[in-house]
Amino acid sequence: MRTWMILGLLSVATSGAAQEWKVHKGDVPFDAPSLKVQLSGQTLVFFDDGRSIFESNGQYQYTYGGGGTWYGHWEVTENSTVCVTFVTGVERCDRIVENGGRLVMQTADGLRFPVRAIEAHS
Repeated sequence: MRTWMILGLLSVATSGAAQEWKVHKGDVPFDAPSLKVQLSGQTLVFFDDGRSIFESNGQYQYTYGGGGTWYGHWEVTENSTVCVTFVTGVERCDRIVENGGRLVMQTADGLRFPVRAIEAHS
């Protein structure tokens, strides 16, 4: 069931530039160059043990906490947004902000996923 829900989220293509994001009190957005530096070469670890790997060469991997990996290419756009084009051709854009000293990923439909840890990717 969880896999189908996640696949459903991944199947919705959105434009980061056109998206109206729900801003929460304390959200601090990044400008595009700062967000690129923040993500490049890093792995974001979420509380469900999912991992987003942002390689410095633009390659991307998302591994679910229970296994399974999606591959793609990432790029930063405006409004603190990062877009991933998966090898399947599906694109998704998420907004990444800092709130209370923690990175938070916000999906196009308003879900928020705080980042538990940031690890340097080797």
